[in-house]
Amino acid sequence: MNGQPERRREDPFEPRRLILRWLISTLAIFGAVWLIPGIQFAGPGWQLGIVALVFGLLNALLRPLLVLLTCPLVLLTLGLFGLVINAMLLGLTSELAGSLGIDFRVDGFWSAFWGGLVISFVTTVLSWLAGERRMVTIRIERREPPE
Repeated sequence: MNGQPERRREDPFEPRRLILRWLISTLAIFGAVWLIPGIQFAGPGWQLGIVALVFGLLNALLRPLLVLLTCPLVLLTLGLFGLVINAMLLGLTSELAGSLGIDFRVDGFWSAFWGGLVISFVTTVLSWLAGERRMVTIRIERREPPE
């Protein structure tokens, strides 16, 4: 109506988007296994997909609670404490994967910390390349005052 193109609101629970995010998470965890010496995985590739599913569920269910409980630390560190939360969730994923019979191990805090950083970076880049995340752009227009 106002000359602006209509923006369609996308459903975050659309099956195609959920599968794409799951595949991106699986690739990101594979990248962490490949790059970080303290993160090991042995088994068929589909089990890494289960690890990504567990990690995604933990992020969806526990992360908001952990951020809320550690809000002063998150604010004090300008958000960098989020990396510690990532490390904790990756360690918990390792424990849960072990209980499911999946050989996914994270050896200690620093391996989990660097693994979480790699997973965050790879997920962000692949989501951007897949068109899931929009880059923030600022557009400045100069308009002449009406006469």
